[in-house]
Amino acid sequence: MIIPAVPNTHALAVLLLTGVALFLFSRDKIPLETSSLIVLVCLAVGFEVFPFAGKGGTIKAVDFFLGFGNEALVAVCALMIAGQGILRTGALDPVGRVLAKFWKISPVLSLLLTLLLGAFISAFINNVPVVVLLLPVLISVSLKTGESATPILMPMGFSTLLGGMSTTIGTSTNLLVVSVAADMGLPAIGMFDFIVPAALAGGIGIIYLWLIAPRLLPKRDTSLSDSSPRIFTAHLEITEESELNGKPLLTALNKTDGRMNVSSLERGEGNAIMMLPDVELMPGDHLVVEDTPENLKEFERILDGTLYPVGSEDTPVSEDNPLDDKDQQISEIAIFQGSKLSGTTLNKYRFTDKLGLIALAIHRSGQRFKRVEDKLSDMRLRVGDILLVQGPREKIAELKRHSDFLLLDSTVDLPFSTKAPIALTIMFGVIILAATKVLPIAIGATLGALLMILTGCLSWRDATRALSAQVILIVVTSLALGMAMIRTGGAEYLGSVFVAVSGDASPTMVLSGLMLMMAIFTNIISNNAAAVIGTPIAVSIAHQMGLPPIMFVLAVLFGANMSFATPMAYKTNLLVMNAGEYTFLEFLKVGVPLVIIMWAALSFFLPFYFMGM
Repeated sequence: MIIPAVPNTHALAVLLLTGVALFLFSRDKIPLETSSLIVLVCLAVGFEVFPFAGKGGTIKAVDFFLGFGNEALVAVCALMIAGQGILRTGALDPVGRVLAKFWKISPVLSLLLTLLLGAFISAFINNVPVVVLLLPVLISVSLKTGESATPILMPMGFSTLLGGMSTTIGTSTNLLVVSVAADMGLPAIGMFDFIVPAALAGGIGIIYLWLIAPRLLPKRDTSLSDSSPRIFTAHLEITEESELNGKPLLTALNKTDGRMNVSSLERGEGNAIMMLPDVELMPGDHLVVEDTPENLKEFERILDGTLYPVGSEDTPVSEDNPLDDKDQQISEIAIFQGSKLSGTTLNKYRFTDKLGLIALAIHRSGQRFKRVEDKLSDMRLRVGDILLVQGPREKIAELKRHSDFLLLDSTVDLPFSTKAPIALTIMFGVIILAATKVLPIAIGATLGALLMILTGCLSWRDATRALSAQVILIVVTSLALGMAMIRTGGAEYLGSVFVAVSGDASPTMVLSGLMLMMAIFTNIISNNAAAVIGTPIAVSIAHQMGLPPIMFVLAVLFGANMSFATPMAYKTNLLVMNAGEYTFLEFLKVGVPLVIIMWAALSFFLPFYFMGM
């Protein structure tokens, strides 16, 4: 085995930077967008200070920023906006309601139907809205039936990933691979050109997710399935004997160490007065307080007052006259990409003031938090966090129409938006235009995004919030790295090394090895980075072996989509992980066998379909 020499210093530097990039992308403590910008700036500065002239001409620093105008990135951003329109209008809600009815009839067959439906929709729509649709259905079913949701949430999430790998618009990864391949001179890959091997392998994967995966996952109650402790509203009356007589409101707050949440101060029934810190408390004043029963009783003792339930101010709280919460509901909301809550706190967002709700608890993957409201209010929220909230029935109902978070469960069944048919029609039109090649996907998706805004399915605020700086920067950086590898000869060198290491292995074995390498990369680093870096290597391998490049390009595409083994491999994995409270080891336990199944199946179907090997 003879390993070829590195072609030039610039190629070596690019390969070293690629290694650094892969390391940075795998670090949880460094934001992915920060890592991407570091790599992008290093490329631009490096080639500006040390110019390179090769077969393709001189590489200029500005060339590395052309990714911001790349057709694939335009398509990805436009599809994210169009997908937000589907999410915002609740266009897929009727599907969820039908599924919920099926679950009552036959849970086993309903799981299969859910997996198939999730995979089918994800072939045409980004899988985030699909997971957003199916999570509430499955969680609601589990709460109503008393069965654990843990065995079914992860299989559902993985089914959407299986569906996403079957068409060119299924994931941003697919669009990038197709775009890079076209830039390298390969014939354009159509929307359904690889759906047959993807569907055959995906069918095997669905069977695994239906019959085996649920048995590998434990049945347990998540912290969010427990709706206690509830928050109650009560009136705390200042009595004649209370030492707070004549004292400012601030004194009462200080005596409870600031833990008491006073929503209003009433002096006489229905007569609210200004709640200034220095307002003097008088006998008969009512502090309207919201908290758990235990805390309310503690405040009654500390302040030497009398506690009354709302609506029963004549009879103090007792066993015969308990606190009442008949108008209250408990629901779960998830923070997703683009939410205004991401990166801020409930206090800064003014959560209670804006929504009339109280956050009871938070779940974050790998961490447990006590339900202490004052700590929760100051906690910086992240994408994937799930909050347990409580509030009046009508306030919970309004959450369905809010664009800052996803309502995971509610006892209120709301009709879907009147704009939903329009959003579905627009999305269907985008798919038809791309499938028939009337318009390139970038143009068709941009047209669809514009129509979503013009028809009122989305506001400009919703549209801009749908865009992810993380996705944009990782795509641009990956394209820049790929371009540098191609132009300096680094990709050709890596292809030569791969062929040399493969020795006399058959084309099928080489293709299988390339796909497995991409599958490993995608579960450690960004799948988009793995796809863009792997595509030129695949083309180089195919040329050196004298074989059709499309087969090796699709090996990269499929491998980069096998984001099953780790929760950080794909953004929906994190959302599912938080909802089901899965551990990292549970992801490995279910995800690694699925990677092996898909790798083995595609290693057979892909060469058989394209070459009859």
